[in-house]
Amino acid sequence: MTTPPALPTSRQRLILTVLLLSSLLIWLDNTILGTALETLADPVRGLGASPGQLQWATGSYTLVFAALMFTAGALGDRFGHRTVLTTGLVVFAASSVWAAYSGSAGELIAARAAMGIGSALIMPATMAILTWTFTGPARATAIGLFSTSAGVGLAAGPLLAGVLLDHFWWGSVFLVNVPVVAVALIGIAALVPNFRSPIPRPLDFAGLLLSISGLAALAYGLIRAGQVASWTPVQVWGPIAAGLILLASFVVVELRSSQPSFDPRLLARRVFGGGNAALGLLFLAMTAVGFYSAFYLQGARGFSPLAAGLTNSPAALGVIVGGPLGVRLVRRWPLWIVTSSALTIAALCMGTFAFYGLHTPIALMVLISAIQGLTIGMVIGSVTGTLMGTLPLDSAGTGSAVTNTVRQTGSVLGIAIGGTIMSIVYRNGIDGAAHDLPAESADRVRASAEQARHIAAAIHRPDLAHAADLAFIHAMHVGAIWTMLFALSAAAALIVFLRPVRKPEPAPVPDGETVGARP
Repeated sequence: MTTPPALPTSRQRLILTVLLLSSLLIWLDNTILGTALETLADPVRGLGASPGQLQWATGSYTLVFAALMFTAGALGDRFGHRTVLTTGLVVFAASSVWAAYSGSAGELIAARAAMGIGSALIMPATMAILTWTFTGPARATAIGLFSTSAGVGLAAGPLLAGVLLDHFWWGSVFLVNVPVVAVALIGIAALVPNFRSPIPRPLDFAGLLLSISGLAALAYGLIRAGQVASWTPVQVWGPIAAGLILLASFVVVELRSSQPSFDPRLLARRVFGGGNAALGLLFLAMTAVGFYSAFYLQGARGFSPLAAGLTNSPAALGVIVGGPLGVRLVRRWPLWIVTSSALTIAALCMGTFAFYGLHTPIALMVLISAIQGLTIGMVIGSVTGTLMGTLPLDSAGTGSAVTNTVRQTGSVLGIAIGGTIMSIVYRNGIDGAAHDLPAESADRVRASAEQARHIAAAIHRPDLAHAADLAFIHAMHVGAIWTMLFALSAAAALIVFLRPVRKPEPAPVPDGETVGARP
């Protein structure tokens, strides 16, 4: 393949700005929704969504995002990455409008799935365009700045959502995406070349069907376990088993394909595969923390959306600083030392949620949040840059799709596993306080702490609301331990797979003998 001619530095910087804006859109939306979860669960101000419905409102987006990512990479290689990026932005904007005016939780879930289609087209296209535009150290720096854009989105999202939710209805948090898309489309049309692979890959419809059905079945079983508070019913383990079988079939199909859209062979490479495993576990832990953090701050602690956003903003600011800091540190020290140390600290910060209560000082939470964000930022940008640097330019689209698919799959599992663990522990904890209520009210109390507080206010039972808060706090403590263990596993993966392997030294040749001589 012929390397494209180098673009002027000024144009490269403008292209990077447009790509960062497109990436920012996705991170902005993810954090905005996290802040709005408590409002969406409210029967009066929102849609009265249950925890399972909220898991699906988040999970349908990440599920479609993960399953379509590798197909989007193939589309970019065939039709041009600029074309795919533009299409993704248009789909994302249209589905954001749909989500804003959803009349039920089911409709919101469908709209979020459509938004996932748009994101799946956007993310691999931005990474592929970046890889084509930059080379050498400039590419590593540009990828590091992508972590910064994630941090900006993480910082701005909760604050923007807090302002909107304090002054407008919940649908406004989705409409904010539309002007961002408009600006990005103008920049893409004016600046970005339509890079594409000279040898387009065939579209993989069998792989697409197997991957999306496998992930959907797996997520359904995990979320269903939280709804019934048990792992033994066939409606729980049946979909989980079916999902695992479908995903295994997906891997077999891709291995047998001469031109797979999702190439499992890339994951067989020690650094690329191990690094992606670590990122997948990290995103699992991050998503689980974000899911219960919103309910802790706005539900159990009674913070307004804006106050909750301000409390979480140090983590996002830490990511902004951590991205470029990590890139600089790995130029002086080995990558595996910098990233595994940072991720271990981040895991311990996640574990501190196991000590949070109804009166934990805000200053302590803010400090730990900032440290967690800083260390996570150091890991994501540095590891992603190294992974993409191990691949040839011809594999930019495929490699980007694999990396982002693994990360989003981790997010899907984080929502499903994290939410389910908390749901099971909460239901067991609130049972004693709900036994004397009418059946319908008791079911609602067991469904979520938000529903329990609403019923407690209606029947003037402050003791019930307090019991719901305590049950939620205990569930969060259990979830925090599991989250920390997942993050520590990611740190261990970085040590094992990113640490250079020493080649054995050849045996010394005895005096008087020559190499290769027969005895």
